[in-house]
Amino acid sequence: MRLASFNVENLFSRAKALNTPGDAAAAAALAAYTRFNTTADAAVYSGVDKKLMIEDLTTLGVLVQTPAGLRPARNPFAAWALLRENRGDFIVLPEDREPRIVAGGRGDWIGWVELIVEPVDEVATQMTAKVITDLAADVQVLVEAEDRPSLVRFNHELLADRFAHAMLIDGNDPRGIDVGLYATGAVELVSMRSHVDLPDPAHPEPDRKLFSRDCPVHQLRLGATELWVLPNHLKSQAFSPVENPDELRSRQSRAVRDIYDHLRGDGIEHIAVLGDFNKAPDPHEPSTHPTLEALFADDQLVDAYSLPGFDPGPRPGTYGPAALKDRLDYILLSPALAAKFTAGGVWRKGHWGGHKNPPTDYAIYPEITRADHAASDHAAIWVDLDLT
Repeated sequence: MRLASFNVENLFSRAKALNTPGDAAAAAALAAYTRFNTTADAAVYSGVDKKLMIEDLTTLGVLVQTPAGLRPARNPFAAWALLRENRGDFIVLPEDREPRIVAGGRGDWIGWVELIVEPVDEVATQMTAKVITDLAADVQVLVEAEDRPSLVRFNHELLADRFAHAMLIDGNDPRGIDVGLYATGAVELVSMRSHVDLPDPAHPEPDRKLFSRDCPVHQLRLGATELWVLPNHLKSQAFSPVENPDELRSRQSRAVRDIYDHLRGDGIEHIAVLGDFNKAPDPHEPSTHPTLEALFADDQLVDAYSLPGFDPGPRPGTYGPAALKDRLDYILLSPALAAKFTAGGVWRKGHWGGHKNPPTDYAIYPEITRADHAASDHAAIWVDLDLT
């Protein structure tokens, strides 16, 4: 059977700020989005809190600077986000004066800022389908998928109902970038377990969740053999005004390892941990993996890259320019499952490579003539396993 992981960067629609990588304004908008919603959850708003929220709304384009002063944007959909006020009063927006936050804390209103989404390029959507079709995996993990209805629609409309199962548990990221799973009819889905509510033990707020998305556990059965699949999308490397991304990713890695160890302790042998881990090996010491140390300790998980017969192609990485520092996508196998490995590699045909011009050292689909036509900024990764 074939097991694959692919960060699809959404199937049909994607937040505008996520769809413009490398843009300083988009990065600032994502930081403002996170900080605003975190600040807005405070029980009581201080003067500093209100000042920060006004600044964040300005960065997001909800408010704009005019000759007359700060005013609401005339075209709200030209901004990075929308301000939702469902109940209560949060802000007063007079036409002749500066905006003023009137809410005294979270109890005074119900609302948030919501990132504006735009359609994914149509060619890019078709190329995503082509990658998944050509990979022909029996179990296909998808990172950064919108929701389960999108998986079902994508499978029906673009994959000719190749997969019998489409599973996605909504995670902790409100931007619509969750981890999902397709499986063919040869695979039985026995059970699923979410860890979306696992608390972050290092955070002072007791209700802060650990996983940026989730670390679901899928129990699958192929004939007489069971396979346990743990899809992941760990904390990104992007600046965050809320937490240090490396420290949070380290805690997430430790938690994934704990989940894995518990499964092994229950006598389960065939386990795969895979997805976008958002951290590359140390370029000076490629055998070390900063912030992912828990997953590589004790040789209890085997990196598919290290197995004889795994072919990464002409570049070592999987994201953007695909240098070693861009190797963000992984398939880790339990020792018993690694013993079943027969082949593996990186599928690059839908990957432009993060440069101005198309890659010259590997082939891409002829339909991809511009960077935004690429299936994703990530290449897909796959392994073949003999489970007979």
